[in-house]
Amino acid sequence: MSYSPARLRAALFIALTLPVTAAFAQPSYPAKPIRIIVPFPPAGNTDVYARPIARKMTEIYGQQMIIDNRPGAGGSIGMDLAVKSPPDGYTLVWGSTSTHGVGPNVYKKLPYDPVNDFEPVILAVLAQNILVVHPSVPAKSVNDLIRIAKARKSALSFASSGNGTISHLAGEFFNTLAGTDMVHVPYKGSSPAMVDLMSGQVDVMFDSLASSLPQVRAGKLRAIAVTGEKRFAAMSEVPTIIESGLKGFDVSTWLAIWAPRKTPAEIVNRLNADINKALTQPDILKLMAENGAEPGGGPPLRLDKHVKNEIAKWGKVVKAAHVTIE
Repeated sequence: MSYSPARLRAALFIALTLPVTAAFAQPSYPAKPIRIIVPFPPAGNTDVYARPIARKMTEIYGQQMIIDNRPGAGGSIGMDLAVKSPPDGYTLVWGSTSTHGVGPNVYKKLPYDPVNDFEPVILAVLAQNILVVHPSVPAKSVNDLIRIAKARKSALSFASSGNGTISHLAGEFFNTLAGTDMVHVPYKGSSPAMVDLMSGQVDVMFDSLASSLPQVRAGKLRAIAVTGEKRFAAMSEVPTIIESGLKGFDVSTWLAIWAPRKTPAEIVNRLNADINKALTQPDILKLMAENGAEPGGGPPLRLDKHVKNEIAKWGKVVKAAHVTIE
C-alpha cells in the first residue's frame, strides 16, 4: 500500500504531537493528598516531628499531607504496608533507627528489606535520647542506677516502644556494658510505655528527649543521663552516659522518609528538595532545638549511605548483647 506525501505528513504530525499532548495532559505532582505512614502510635517521638513537617509540606504543595499511624511489631506493620503501596509518590513512610538500623539485625524475618524495598527520600531528623526513671527509683546518676539494679532482689524493669526498637536495644546495650540485668517490658509505642513509666508500673526507660522532656520538667520523671556523645544544651546539668563511665554508649535516634521502591526519580527529587526547604523553616528549627534534635537534610544518597552504616553499627551491638527476636 502506498501513501501520498500529504498523508505521510499528516501521520508524522500525529505521531509527533501525541506524546506532547499526553505529557501536557498529565496532572502536576502532587495532584491529590499524600499519605505518610508513621509506623508508631500517635503522640510518640516520630509524631513530634512528622506532624509539623507534614503541615509545612501541606502549605508548600497546597495538598494535604495526611499522617496515618500504623503501630505494631517494632514498626514492621507500617513498613509492610508502605512496601505494598503503589510507587506513585502518594504514599510515603517515616522510618527510624528502629526500623532501618536495629530491626534488620534483631528480627530473623522482616516483611521488608530496609535497603532494597524503598527509595530513600531524606534523612530528616537527628535526635538525642535520654535515660529516665520513675521518682520511686532512688537513683540520681548512672552509677546509682547500676548499684541499685545489682543490689535489688527483684530486677528493675525497663520499658521500650517495642521489641527491636532503639529504646529496646539501648536497654540491652546498657545491661551489657554495666553488667546489670534489667528486665525488658515492650509496648506498642513510646506513648503507652510512658504512661506505665509515669504510673510506676515500670522503672526505667531510654526514650526520646521530645517525649520525655515535658514529664521531666513537670517532675513526673527523673532525668539520669542523655545517651549521645554530647550534653543537651537546655539541660546542661544532665551528663552523658559516656561521661558517667560507660564508654562507647552512643545511642542516638534518627528519623527519615522513604517512598516505595520504583517511585519515579523526579518525584523523589521533588520531595527531597521541598522537604529540605521545610527543614530550614524557623518554626521547625525551633521545635527541633527545644527537643534536643537537629535537621538532617541533604540528598537521597545521604540517607542511603546512612542506613547501610547504621545496619553495620547496630549489628555489632546486637551481637554483643545477644538479642534476637523470632
